[in-house]
Amino acid sequence: MNKFLLFYFSILLLCLSGTSFAQTYQLTGNPINTTGWTIVPSAVANTDFILLTDDVADKAGAIKLNDPINLKYCDKWRVEFDFRIDGNGTSSGKGDGFAFWYLANPPVTSQQGAGLGIPQNATGLIVGFDIYNNIAGGGSMSKVHVAYGVVPNTADTNGLEYYNTPGSSFHSPDLNSTQPFVGSTYKHVEVTGVTDPITPTNWIITVKIDGNTITSQSFTPSAGAATMTQGYFGFSASTGAASAKHSIKNVKIFTDKVSILKTLATQSYCPNPSTGLGNVNLTDFNSQFVSNPGNYTFTYYPQGSSTPISNPTNYQFNTNTTVTIVIKDSAGILCDNPDGKIQLTLAAFKADDKTLTQCNNNKAGTAIFNLNSADVTNVPGVTKNYYKTLNDLNAGTNEILNPDNYLSAPGTVYVKVTTPLGCTGTAKITLAFYPDTVVKEATMQSCFIENNILNAEFNLTSANVTPLTSGITKKYYTTIANAVNDTNEIINPYQYISTNTAVYAKVTDTNGCFAIAKINLVVIPPVKSSILIDKTICIEDKTDLDAGSGFDGYLWSTGETTSSIKGVSVGTYWVKLKTGNCITTQTVYVKPSPDPVISSIDIKNNTITVNVAGGRSPYQYSLNGTNWQSSNTFTGLARGEVKVFVKDFYNCTPIEVQVTVPNLINAITPNGDNKNDFIDYSALAYKKNLVFTVFDRYGNKLYEAGKIRNYTWDGRAYGKKIPTATYWYTILWNENDKNNTETRYSGWVLVKNLE
Repeated sequence: MNKFLLFYFSILLLCLSGTSFAQTYQLTGNPINTTGWTIVPSAVANTDFILLTDDVADKAGAIKLNDPINLKYCDKWRVEFDFRIDGNGTSSGKGDGFAFWYLANPPVTSQQGAGLGIPQNATGLIVGFDIYNNIAGGGSMSKVHVAYGVVPNTADTNGLEYYNTPGSSFHSPDLNSTQPFVGSTYKHVEVTGVTDPITPTNWIITVKIDGNTITSQSFTPSAGAATMTQGYFGFSASTGAASAKHSIKNVKIFTDKVSILKTLATQSYCPNPSTGLGNVNLTDFNSQFVSNPGNYTFTYYPQGSSTPISNPTNYQFNTNTTVTIVIKDSAGILCDNPDGKIQLTLAAFKADDKTLTQCNNNKAGTAIFNLNSADVTNVPGVTKNYYKTLNDLNAGTNEILNPDNYLSAPGTVYVKVTTPLGCTGTAKITLAFYPDTVVKEATMQSCFIENNILNAEFNLTSANVTPLTSGITKKYYTTIANAVNDTNEIINPYQYISTNTAVYAKVTDTNGCFAIAKINLVVIPPVKSSILIDKTICIEDKTDLDAGSGFDGYLWSTGETTSSIKGVSVGTYWVKLKTGNCITTQTVYVKPSPDPVISSIDIKNNTITVNVAGGRSPYQYSLNGTNWQSSNTFTGLARGEVKVFVKDFYNCTPIEVQVTVPNLINAITPNGDNKNDFIDYSALAYKKNLVFTVFDRYGNKLYEAGKIRNYTWDGRAYGKKIPTATYWYTILWNENDKNNTETRYSGWVLVKNLE
């Protein structure tokens, strides 16, 4: 065996981690799992352990791993297990022991007695755990024996205990006083083998029991062990004249090699025109076998040869050649892997026609192609030159100078490929489009927002802009330019508030291609009743409200769901009118009719004129509330109190005012005889704001009598008698009603100033 480690397994190897080996084979579990192992009589599987021998004399048993392990490339391995030796025979100081081994010829039947179950003429590595001293003529002991060669084992006198080949054997002192093998508890054993760096054909074997090193030294394979190419790991035990139970469990055989990505890499090379040889840098293949080549070392061999290739970076060959690549873990954790093969062929260079496919985004008709991405050859280090036509290629003219960013419609270009050895080939590159992303224009309608009727809320994602159902993405923009450039995306397309307008959906398919679809947004305006209008009624009356037919539903503020409601009084009402899925709230006012107001009353002699403001004309007038006239003038009235009634267009309860028609005085003779010496209207003093004013014929005010002058006039002005003549006067007051109706009485008087 040499320092390289390669195990050919028939089951999947597990990777190693940290500084320990990966666990490849186990003999563990409860119940113990013996899959992949063969039990040799009289060993048995017993719950969580293997009972190699029971407490019976003249018994032997073994268990071996089914898979043969090839150690041609091995440089390290480790085995762990727990053992227990107990039983009646051990109390008399007898019994025999058990062994761990890696043998070319594992037992079919086991050798009894001092043979520890090992077959005769066993070839390989044996580590024995012996409890009976055959050399001293009997008695108990606890010794470890190591043999690396051929052990005859045909009798008690030439078994493992007697094997003494210099450099190939070891026998420990008796460990009974420090680490006795016999007992009721299990002991833990580790056996490791590492290639001796000084003598690579040797193994440094280390044996530890419960963490205590029993031996750690270099062993030389002797006799047939030096040439064996594969073997079997296993355990055996035996009893002789005495008996003992030999049990093992928790067996773990740690082996693994570098995991590789592939086992075969192929490459075709054209021969150098001057030498006829192919030339290859074998290290260029390293990354095809492992992901991180810097973590490993690589050795290359011509297939069938044990001599490494000395110049792997410039390897030349003149015929089809297969190279074996051995990959070694630089960290010294994993075993080597020689499974990799590089298959090199010599052939005239040929470039392969390829097709590049790009997106015809939004049906632009052109796309940008990276011509260098066309895999027309897998030969490393080639030079590529691109041309629009084959004639240009042959003539070497009009070369495409921007192959990484070539803008083109669908068509073809041509590439001339030149290898590092000067071989040339030509290939056609077809430039093609992926199928167009299918989109269509869509229109969405949504009901107006009640407090912002020019706007509506739209869920843009529900717009039917494409028949594609899977593998697509949609984004939304306010302009085509934004959609093409992916700028100002509509962030919340599920609740997009908009007026009547258009937005644009960018639909991207599984090829990464996109098309832009227009989405027309239509705000459905409110639909109101044309016949439902405000009404004015008398405050004490009621009326009907009718929204008319033609709506899909009604809901009045009164709770009624009919098209009209009846008998409503003055107030504010609304109705929700449903048209399709939209609801318009329409408010209607039932207003009280404004009362007319008697703004003033003019009285001339026995005639009164009623002046009205407010309400709605035409007005009606009455002196008794029963008989009505359209004229606001009443004539021939008696002196004294008169009631006047007025109502307007709405014919509501009439308003009324009481009017006083004063006594008429048309002449005074202010001569001091106490007969008709003055005009006296003090009888009207109870009226509000009563004022008595006298004017001459030119309208000049001569006299005014209010409360202070007791509403009388004695025919004087400014303290002097006035000439005999006719004078005019007015009496103004406000009636004692809620509107303080202004009343004007006009008359004339003849003043005779007699001396």
